[in-house]
Amino acid sequence: MIRRPVAVVTAIVLFAEGLGIALLQWFLGTVVDRQKMSLAGLDPDAMSLSSKAGGVVFGLYFVFCGVVALLVAVRDRPAAGLGRVVLVSAAVVHGLLGALTVGLVGWGAFAFMMAVLALVVLTLMTYDRKAGAAQPGSGGEGAPAAPVAPPAAGAS
Repeated sequence: MIRRPVAVVTAIVLFAEGLGIALLQWFLGTVVDRQKMSLAGLDPDAMSLSSKAGGVVFGLYFVFCGVVALLVAVRDRPAAGLGRVVLVSAAVVHGLLGALTVGLVGWGAFAFMMAVLALVVLTLMTYDRKAGAAQPGSGGEGAPAAPVAPPAAGAS
């Protein structure tokens, strides 16, 4: 099936993205620190430290999302509970980042964000329900029988 390879690719992409975001923010924090840049009188050291800390936190978030996707692939079961919430939040984050990057960075970054969004959503959707499993109201085996209407009054 396609479920496991998609989940593995999603995990790999999220790991790479987490590392990339952390390294980019660390680099930007270093540039701010060495240039002693200030924005509206803010302390350059505080800006540098917050950029580095934000990059580490955001990178760890993407790595955690990648771990969830990898667990989905290894277990061959859908993410449940917190794992599902994390993957849905990753999809929302990539949708928002895609909307921002198209204007700020360009169409290439937008295409990348939409590809990652598609991978995350595909990971969530391919594990939705097992094919052929009885679902209530589907009329399949194990589904409750449809109620039988009583005969109309006066019918013979």
